[in-house]
Amino acid sequence: MADFISIENCRVSSTSKTIIEKIDWHFKSGEAWLVTGANGSGKEDFIKALSSSSRHFVPNASGTDVALFSSAFEGSVEVVSLEAAASLIEEERESDESDYMDRIDEGRTGRRFIAEALGDKTAKNAPLSDVAKRLETLPQVKLCGVEKILDRGLKFMSTGEIRRTLLCRALLSGKKLLILSDPFAGLDAESRKILLEFFDTVVSRQKSEKNDGAFPHVILCMERMTEIPSGINRVLEFSHNRVSFCGSRDDYALLLQKREREKAEKRDGEKSAFASELSKIQKDDVICVKHEIQEKTPLVEFHGVNVGWSGHKVLDNIDWTVFKGEHWLIRGPNGSGKTTLLELVTGDNQQVYANDVRLFGKRRGTGETIWDIKAKMGIVSYRLHVDYRMIGGFDLESVIISGFHDSIGLYEQKTDIEVQAARKWLALGGFSGREGESFGSLSYGEQRAILILRAAVKQPPLLILDEPCHGLDEDFRQKILDLMEIVAESGTTTILHVTHDPTEVLKAEKHILELHPGESPMYRILESE
Repeated sequence: MADFISIENCRVSSTSKTIIEKIDWHFKSGEAWLVTGANGSGKEDFIKALSSSSRHFVPNASGTDVALFSSAFEGSVEVVSLEAAASLIEEERESDESDYMDRIDEGRTGRRFIAEALGDKTAKNAPLSDVAKRLETLPQVKLCGVEKILDRGLKFMSTGEIRRTLLCRALLSGKKLLILSDPFAGLDAESRKILLEFFDTVVSRQKSEKNDGAFPHVILCMERMTEIPSGINRVLEFSHNRVSFCGSRDDYALLLQKREREKAEKRDGEKSAFASELSKIQKDDVICVKHEIQEKTPLVEFHGVNVGWSGHKVLDNIDWTVFKGEHWLIRGPNGSGKTTLLELVTGDNQQVYANDVRLFGKRRGTGETIWDIKAKMGIVSYRLHVDYRMIGGFDLESVIISGFHDSIGLYEQKTDIEVQAARKWLALGGFSGREGESFGSLSYGEQRAILILRAAVKQPPLLILDEPCHGLDEDFRQKILDLMEIVAESGTTTILHVTHDPTEVLKAEKHILELHPGESPMYRILESE
């Protein structure tokens, strides 16, 4: 079998720093690879080296040993990831011209963005080119299920819709190798089905000697061994910046079963120790302002709420009330308005002022500032993550402390008490001794974990979690779910939680707000069993 990629006795380096010491790996025809590993394990650096993005394979100088790197995909690699989606939103926000227009700048639509991959250089406000007009006829567009969102602005798409749009553009880019990094994160059931069908189609062609080149080769990169397409037959795993497994899928499955048995034996003790440490931190904490909220005072009230833009109705006549101690699961398909609904609560959507939205007993727009509102909230969202990525280089200690001040970044002098509290929370989350590291230097999943700790640090009356486990490996994910469960049981914090993953639903989430776009009414309020 021919080698598409050959790596022998090489290391991964960035400038003068070695990140992964030694790699021996071959990608041959007939193989479909999964690359996996924990957050910060070296997996992301390996992928960046394959795509020639700030990481490089360098031969190890070790006497007479042969060192080799060769790739049939050199210069023709596309990565579709949560990080790429975040970068796209950063780009759209930086080019937003709404402040200079008499309307909201919609920015690039999915149609124009995808057409760029086909050589369309038309400006965003110019008439559509012939290439852009015929996108619906292309099999790649149908395969990714983006026909209905082609004319929506990228900044108005849900996370799942952006991921599918990125995938469609990558398929049309002409690149020979497509790396899908954590592709199922944040996707609803229908989108997952579309992606699995896509992967099966591409992999069947990839493994066939009759591959006609119409579709690229694919490498799947996942944080966790879940929802792995049946076509995957080889696994490369990284741990602690080294290769920890390279072999068949069946052998890897046996290794995981052994690890799971060992982990299950320790699980109860670890959870108990985690809960004990968290309880101690909460009792010792002298920073948090205790917000006195009466038991029967609603934390959130929506009365006939309507939101839309550019003729697209997102929320339609929503009536919804949240009382203290009611933990809510918010669910619905991609693009159904879940994030928009939460942004009305957090104040990040300006249409809140055109609606009857009440928080902590007061209607928005009747005198309170955004800071008055956010002082009572902890927030984890895609928007917050993008905001933190855009400002760059704050250290982890500062990011945690910023949770006390409700700021993006820290612009005040740290107090000794804040530093002490931040380091306790970092240790709780598995970041002990890393307080001086830059937020921007972390993997996407590690960044997400830090933002969850930042949200919880002040023990707010209302904790808003929009797909909090995006990009988290199994260990981080379990730790965060334990944290959320313990916070829910504390009685001091009420949780609003968006997730598509049924394994992430908390036992405490007895109330469900389910969105059904296009139906009337467009929502249902349910009780869990």
